Amino acid sequence: MSQKKSKVRDHQIDPGRHGASHNGIGESIAKLFARSEAAVFRERADEASVSRIIERYCREPDVTTDIDLSALAERFNQSEVPTEPCDFADYLDYLAEHVVPHSVRTCSPRFIGHMTSALPYFVKLLGKLMVALNQNQVKLETSKALSFCERQALAIVHRLLFDFPEGFYAQHIQRRESTLGIITSGGTLANVTALLCARNFCLGPSNGFAGVEEEGLAEALDHYGYKGAAVIGSSLMHYSFEKAAGALGIGLRNIIKVPVDRDHRIELPALEQAIADCRARRERVIAVVGIVGTTETGAVDPLPEMAAMARKAGAHFHVDAAWGGPLMFSTSHRHKLAGIEEADSLTIDGHKQMYLPMGIGMVLFRNPHLAKVIEKQAQYVVRARSYDLGRRSLEGSRPGMALLLHAALNLLGRKGYEFLIDEAIRKTQYMADSLRARPEFEVLVEPAMNILTYRYIPEPWRERAAAGELTESDNRIINGFNERLQKIQRRAGRTFVSRTTLNTTRYGKAVPVVALRAVIANPLTGEPDIDYVLNHQLQIAATM
Repeated sequence: MSQKKSKVRDHQIDPGRHGASHNGIGESIAKLFARSEAAVFRERADEASVSRIIERYCREPDVTTDIDLSALAERFNQSEVPTEPCDFADYLDYLAEHVVPHSVRTCSPRFIGHMTSALPYFVKLLGKLMVALNQNQVKLETSKALSFCERQALAIVHRLLFDFPEGFYAQHIQRRESTLGIITSGGTLANVTALLCARNFCLGPSNGFAGVEEEGLAEALDHYGYKGAAVIGSSLMHYSFEKAAGALGIGLRNIIKVPVDRDHRIELPALEQAIADCRARRERVIAVVGIVGTTETGAVDPLPEMAAMARKAGAHFHVDAAWGGPLMFSTSHRHKLAGIEEADSLTIDGHKQMYLPMGIGMVLFRNPHLAKVIEKQAQYVVRARSYDLGRRSLEGSRPGMALLLHAALNLLGRKGYEFLIDEAIRKTQYMADSLRARPEFEVLVEPAMNILTYRYIPEPWRERAAAGELTESDNRIINGFNERLQKIQRRAGRTFVSRTTLNTTRYGKAVPVVALRAVIANPLTGEPDIDYVLNHQLQIAATM
């Protein structure tokens, strides 16, 4: 991409003739905040410049440049703050030369390796409105209408998943004592929030004991007669649960990971045994975690059976539906979410298959009063019995991202989301069929939705791979080949799929298999793009 040369000295902005003098600093800074007619005119011109950069960026066919990472890092080695303000046009030139071209085009139809996609156009426009409003959702005094807008958006998603009667939502949607859900910065914080609620609820105040929040985990376990606490889920649980265990004092050793079957669903007998083992060790099961759309393969756990086991154990049942939750929109695929309505809490990521920008997730609660167990007040910001959303949120100040969720629910609607989900799954099946038709590739796990794992098989091993007769030594050699293939593909920048390691395949549970991982969610990705990615991999393999 050719760019106008920016005023850069050693990769820093040079204010040059546009830089403000010391005497004129006040006037220069005032112009950055002014809303005069001249300021509006200047802003429109700058917006046009930004739009041209965005347009050039999005039209480039490649995923990214092939610049060496160490060379790229060298461009950002300066650590002194500039003394003088620089001109916006100069700074934009700097971004256009050093940042934008070397970013990753997650909007590219040939970027099919991560859970990040192209965005609908209205997100960019409403993003500007959201920033201009600059609402702080922690408190009604700094958000007002957008607080109620956020509660409405959460209620809409809640209803899609839990489907309670109309009267339930009429009662709780704007009731200050009720919390149907909480907007977070992403799925990680949503999962942490869910486990915090679970911990506080099951180790709450009782018989003169002030509860785990007040007295700490060790005292809480002692009061209730337990020797420890545990969270149980499959071996494919997202690593955010390990973060939660560390933050909540549960401990990483007490995240109990249960084996999965060949479809990457949790093994129910093993789950039942894990719960029984906790009981025998006098460990309190804080939560049982089900997954709707594992990160590696998109598998869906057997939620109805897990919910029943959690209830029997007196444990909180949390469902991590960060990726797969939006299947709720699809008439054809919603059945894969059977049992999700039994969850006590569930996570959905807006910036995944809700097609929103990075920085929005949500946790939803079956019981609208559950979140009271994490409620906090402060006289200067979140007061008792107020509408302040910050009372029951781990985050304090946060932006009005709910505006974009509210917009997408209205501008895409149920039918729009259904189309996006159905098309993504259809194109994933197209890719799986294409791989099966090529002897060079092996599909490793049948896709449950729109994540597909596969690998390249070098020619000497194809016959044995087709017969399922590869040895552990064979797999180690093939693993190394696929790891190198993916690295070369990533560095070239033309196309992209990610890489993971599967520990459960048709080759058994003791044989790690390096997998190429495709995520088909971008509406711009078509069959020709999928073919292009696979052909690119074949071209790379031929040179190895």
